Amino acid sequence: MGSGKGTIAKYIIEQKQGSSHRFSTMLRDVLNRLFIEQSRDNLQNFSTILRQTFGEDILAKVMFHEVQNDQHEIVVIDGIRRMSDIAFLTKIPEFKLIYTETDMKIRFDRISIRGENSDDGKKTFEQFIESHKNEAESQILDLRNHANVIINNNGSLEDLHRTVDQLIDGQK
Repeated sequence: MGSGKGTIAKYIIEQKQGSSHRFSTMLRDVLNRLFIEQSRDNLQNFSTILRQTFGEDILAKVMFHEVQNDQHEIVVIDGIRRMSDIAFLTKIPEFKLIYTETDMKIRFDRISIRGENSDDGKKTFEQFIESHKNEAESQILDLRNHANVIINNNGSLEDLHRTVDQLIDGQK
């Protein structure tokens, strides 16, 4: 949460003519259709229900099919949180797992200001720290061990853009 995944995706879309698919989009779509508030808790609970009912990799399967239908040369999949996600997504040719890490306080400030979810601006720093124990967040740290690239995003926006440029332009 708040590590810069969306900022990287936006930059790739705007500067590298790429596209982006988010795990949370499909969850938000259904919550909207059901007129259920888009709080972080509701998103996490709905994700859990789907995965318990249809399999741990159900959301990754959706992402896989969306990427297969995407004609862009560079495609970002935003919001990978579980080993079961990357196990399925590695079937995508040229898939690279990029882990973005940022200090907890910086991430909290970003989340609070951004207010993407209805409850983001209401949480204290202590509640933010506690939320990392939730099932949806608890597996993220292990993904670092499986990443092809680790991006430290504690610097400026320009630093982040430079890192993305080096990553993408260095692979062409």
